Amino acid sequence: MKKSYLILHIAVLIAGFTGIFGKLITLNEGLLVWYRVFFSFIWLFFILKLFRVKTAIPVRNKFNIAKVGMLITLHWVFFYGSIKYSNISIGVVCFCLTSFFTAILEPLINRKKFVVTELLLSMLTLLGIALIFHFDASYQVGIAIGVVSSLFGALFTIYNERLVKHYDSKLINYYQMMGGAIGLGVLMPLYLYFFPVAQLIPSLTDTGYLLLLSLFCTVGLYVMFAESLKRIPAFTVNLSFNLEPIYSIIMALLFFDEGKEVNASFYVGLFFVMASVVLQTVITIRKKRKPVFGQ
Repeated sequence: MKKSYLILHIAVLIAGFTGIFGKLITLNEGLLVWYRVFFSFIWLFFILKLFRVKTAIPVRNKFNIAKVGMLITLHWVFFYGSIKYSNISIGVVCFCLTSFFTAILEPLINRKKFVVTELLLSMLTLLGIALIFHFDASYQVGIAIGVVSSLFGALFTIYNERLVKHYDSKLINYYQMMGGAIGLGVLMPLYLYFFPVAQLIPSLTDTGYLLLLSLFCTVGLYVMFAESLKRIPAFTVNLSFNLEPIYSIIMALLFFDEGKEVNASFYVGLFFVMASVVLQTVITIRKKRKPVFGQ
């Protein structure tokens, strides 16, 4: 259990760099994500060969995994769209709503009771978000896109939790990136019709950033993410990822001089977000330690 939490929080730290890459890469959000999933698919192809992981599973299962891959792909499109239309801080702060959507959607999808503690902790996170960011009216489009992104992020985690119980995490990631690359590739002509661009091929600098983003912040990150889901509930994983905005905001302050007006409310909001993560972690560990009777 402790190892799973360590893996989870290393993944969260790495995730903090995703927003930074979104700012550095000059491609629009659609092309950025397509190259991200395509490069990730190539990396995973060689990784599976290296570790001799068998890819022969029924076609129906491949399709089911690929469908979940489209959820994370759409999550990224909206996530980077939020950053492009606003800034890193807004994009990553909106991501915190993922745990809120998970607390509501997971019981509905998995047909189980709502957990009061999860709902309360989600509200604590929302309070923290409201204090960290005052939702400037000039960023309404970026905020709206960020909310949609967190919705897709929650759906991905809920459905991915089912997959990790049956397949190797690298294999899951492989077919998800394949599904994302094919699915978004099919939609790309329509996307580019409404959002035309002058250049389809990334520059040398952008290519370097995309290779780093795909290897460390996609393949490495989501393999660790899937591994943590084997022992840690989806809600707890998503709640822990609420620390990602904190890391991203700090990096944005250091590298892009964002958030010049950070004041006491930022630190109070940070406290509430971190408190929700710590409390849920403690609650989960205590539940695991309780003896189970009957079955």
